[in-house]
Amino acid sequence: MESVQAIKQRFGIIGNDLGLNRAIEKAIQVAPTDISVLVTGESGVGKESMPKIIHALSHRKHGKLIAVNCGAIPEGTIDSELFGHEKGAFTGATQTRRGYFEEADGGTIFLDEVGELPLTTQVRLLRVLENKEFIKVGSSKVQKTNVRIVAATNVNMFEAIKKNKFREDLYYRLSTIEILLPPLRNRKGDIHLLFRKFATDFASKYSMPTIRLAENAIPMLEKYHWNGNIRQLRNIAEQISVLEHERNISISTLQSYLPNVGGNLPSVIEKQSSSSSDFNNEREILYKVLFDMKSDLSDLKKLTLELMKNGSSSVQKDQEKLINKIYGNDVSPATIVENETFTEPVYPSESHSEFLQIAPATGNTSAPIVEDKYHFAEEIEEEETLSLHDKELELIKKSLERHHGKRKLAAEELGISERTLYRKIKQYDL
Repeated sequence: MESVQAIKQRFGIIGNDLGLNRAIEKAIQVAPTDISVLVTGESGVGKESMPKIIHALSHRKHGKLIAVNCGAIPEGTIDSELFGHEKGAFTGATQTRRGYFEEADGGTIFLDEVGELPLTTQVRLLRVLENKEFIKVGSSKVQKTNVRIVAATNVNMFEAIKKNKFREDLYYRLSTIEILLPPLRNRKGDIHLLFRKFATDFASKYSMPTIRLAENAIPMLEKYHWNGNIRQLRNIAEQISVLEHERNISISTLQSYLPNVGGNLPSVIEKQSSSSSDFNNEREILYKVLFDMKSDLSDLKKLTLELMKNGSSSVQKDQEKLINKIYGNDVSPATIVENETFTEPVYPSESHSEFLQIAPATGNTSAPIVEDKYHFAEEIEEEETLSLHDKELELIKKSLERHHGKRKLAAEELGISERTLYRKIKQYDL
């Protein structure tokens, strides 16, 4: 059995990361068997190296190794590509065609981006894994194939299974052995080694001196997030090699080639966007509360100023209209006066109290409540700072009462989903 270091030299793999070494060790150990292997990892981490190692160290090494990019083949033709078709099976099928599973008989087939396979093709692939059998498109004859399957994917397979985009039984058939390749950002000690390797390769390819990073530029290279992994690093090295006349690359020059350098803003935004739907639901109810508060306060200001100008008799109808709007049509103004408890307002600063004269608690309703109508308007303005939490709770309670506890109707009135309302009910213990 070859060592990990020997395999790295043989297949041109650069790096000493523990996760990378562990992945290569698993590939070496599983190679002599016919067990199906699933290689996982982000796009650009070098998953295509694993099937090469497995095939080269297996008893199938004299057979074919066929690599198929499942995501690049249209859904309508992928069954024909993988399993072949008979003449006349569909429009354009002018002759019988051998598929990849027939061509790779006795060898290894590498299914890259296997998570992109259509569900109908997944059923056919499951039969190959279970019985080593397949049927060509347009045929009824069962054919045998002796292939070893190595698959790779960059998608979260458990999420795909939950969304019914990938068959659970097929996943467990493919992942008898799973090999995970770490992302480049977790291999910080390998980043500069890979950059130097790529710089040397491009210098040879384009017949030019090799670029070298300044000492203070190396930490920037290693701390960068590398969303595109090794593929992105290789592209950056090639761009700098071709475009820069100066062969010693400064930190400012390197920075100009690294998008979003100085932070991992893209990944942060991506995480935040996953919870944006919940945030939008919360925002909807807050906006409704704010608009309702503003409307009620505007009406209250208008009514109060009219009362001070003209007296209560001239605006009785407006009074009743406002009270009905706030408390409902079944409540009379007299009931509100009887049941409401008035308390002395608390002002945020002493400056307001100089202009306000609170009526003594003697029951004399004719006593002046406010000395200056304009400063009373300031008091109302202060009321706008009431807790949104309290207003939201009050709004939900009233809506539920109006609809006799029917959540669906209450949610429609509030302009939110029933699920969001249910969560609010649990939150406020209603």
